[in-house]
Amino acid sequence: MKHHCQRFSQQPITRRAMLSQAAVGFGGLALAGLMNTPAFGRSVASKAPPLNSGVLPASHFPARAKSCIFLYMDGGPSQVDTFDYKPLLHEHNGKSPYEVMDRVEPTQFDDIGTVLQSPWKFKQHGESGAWVSDLFPHVAECVDDIAFIKSMTSAFSIHTAANYFLHTGHGIQGRPSMGSWFEYGLGSENQDLPGFIVLNGGLIPPGGLDNFNAGFLPARHQGTVLKGGEQLVANIAPREGSDTAQRAKLDLVQSLDQALIQQVGGADALESAVANYETAYRMQTAVPELGDISGESAETRSLYGLDHGNEGTRTFGRNCLLARRLVERGVRFIELTCPGGAGDRWDQHGDLEGGHGRNSLNVDQPIAALLKDLKRRGMLDETLVVWGGEFGRTPFAQGGNGRDHNPFGFTMWMAGGGVKGGTSIGTTDAFGYKVVDQKCEIHDLHATMLYLMGVDHERLTYRFSGRDIRLTDVYGNVLHDLIA
Repeated sequence: MKHHCQRFSQQPITRRAMLSQAAVGFGGLALAGLMNTPAFGRSVASKAPPLNSGVLPASHFPARAKSCIFLYMDGGPSQVDTFDYKPLLHEHNGKSPYEVMDRVEPTQFDDIGTVLQSPWKFKQHGESGAWVSDLFPHVAECVDDIAFIKSMTSAFSIHTAANYFLHTGHGIQGRPSMGSWFEYGLGSENQDLPGFIVLNGGLIPPGGLDNFNAGFLPARHQGTVLKGGEQLVANIAPREGSDTAQRAKLDLVQSLDQALIQQVGGADALESAVANYETAYRMQTAVPELGDISGESAETRSLYGLDHGNEGTRTFGRNCLLARRLVERGVRFIELTCPGGAGDRWDQHGDLEGGHGRNSLNVDQPIAALLKDLKRRGMLDETLVVWGGEFGRTPFAQGGNGRDHNPFGFTMWMAGGGVKGGTSIGTTDAFGYKVVDQKCEIHDLHATMLYLMGVDHERLTYRFSGRDIRLTDVYGNVLHDLIA
């Protein structure tokens, strides 16, 4: 039957549905047989693992850490203003970089100013004598628990691509986030909360939620974003009059989904939806309990900065405290994003002193509190903490008082589970511009993080598009010099 406008076309059906309906269903039977073989990417429905379990029956080697906390510094903090002390910047301040540096690369905005000294003073701290600027006075107290990577590089100098690269190992949209890979491989020890949680301080990075996406992995492994503040999840309280009524509603939805799955065959979108319904049901109790910090002592609250006069410090402090509570509850991977209201993230193309100053005020005390609190509770040895942004910044000015993007050499650091505290690897040149010794790449970072969690990055794979794909693609070397 044609529509009166003569432009009606029936909704197309999927190839799976066509095979299920054609030839009395024998095409669907043939497809099911093929899809049940590893060569064709065995269906999730064929042998679906228990909720929140990983695909690895056991770790490849003894895990040094059980959980990972990624402190994401959105925008690219300047290495030469934080942890990579370069006295030569003061000596050559105001000079043309073309006169004093070997080679100056084009920058994103092509606005290369003069060499810019750091407006912050550096001092050595701890038994390790690590150099830290006045931007991080609280983190400076923890340097003997930190291993610095001062020779990190990125393949991209634009925020969106660099963010995808940092989070997924690829500079393009659509790949699984590292948190998704961690949960896919290792699962979670908590059945009432997702295994990959993002604590949003207020800023979702350029590239959006695809930084936390599951990509081609089963959708149940994507990151779950919790809001800052008192209510972590919207509409978390059930509206039904009783638990029995809500359970009946969920059972009805599940029965309908299962009937459709049986009709069209295994489909990740449906199976993940079923799994997410069940997780959401249990989160109604688990999330309010997680967010209720009334049982934390006044000393602990103050340690994290919850009584601080700066709103950003309170926001990030609460999320750092929640990160510790999530680790206590067995969540595998937790990422924290930065609070808003501090300028354009850590991305100071102008007003370096003001922007970096506000950002450090937001995060310095809470980060140190997290490290100290984990340590005194005996949890730091089993929790991997990673700090860093998508790239660094240039040692010369953009305009008069900012710095442009610099992917050629910047600083990240690790602490906790299996990390050799009080160490530093890699070196940038005398201006902190480019790596000159022990160059590290994001793939190396991912390989090392997986290694500390007991996973061989070359053996955690997923069959997609005709090949076995991994987080590190065909790259990555474990940074053994950082491992205790």
